[in-house]
Amino acid sequence: MAISNKSKIIIDVSLDQNKIPEKLHWSAQDGGVSNQQAKAMLLSVWDAQAKESMRIDLWTKDMPLDEMKIFFHQTLSAMADTFNRATNDEKMTATMKDFCDYFAEKLELKKK
Repeated sequence: MAISNKSKIIIDVSLDQNKIPEKLHWSAQDGGVSNQQAKAMLLSVWDAQAKESMRIDLWTKDMPLDEMKIFFHQTLSAMADTFNRATNDEKMTATMKDFCDYFAEKLELKKK
C-alpha cells in the first residue's frame, strides 16, 4: 500500500553550555501548531523489532516543580484514556484511573 500523505512534528530543543534544555518549541503543521513553546515533554515510541519502548523525557531548567506534578498527573490520566481506546480493557482502565486519583490526592493536586 502506497503512502498517500506524510505529516511532520518538529521539536526544537535549545541547550545551555552543559547541554541542559533551556527552551523547548514544537510545531505540527497539520495540527495548526507553529513554534509553540513548551516547558516539558515526554515522547514514547514503540520499537516493534526489539519489543520495547524508546523514550525522550525533557524539561527546561525553569520548569516549576508544582507544574511538573500537574504535568505528570495529566499525562498519566491521558495514558489511561488512551489505554482504554487502544484495548477496550475497562477494568484495567478503571484501575489506572484509581491510581491517577490517588496520585493527585497524595500530591494535593485536587482542588478543595
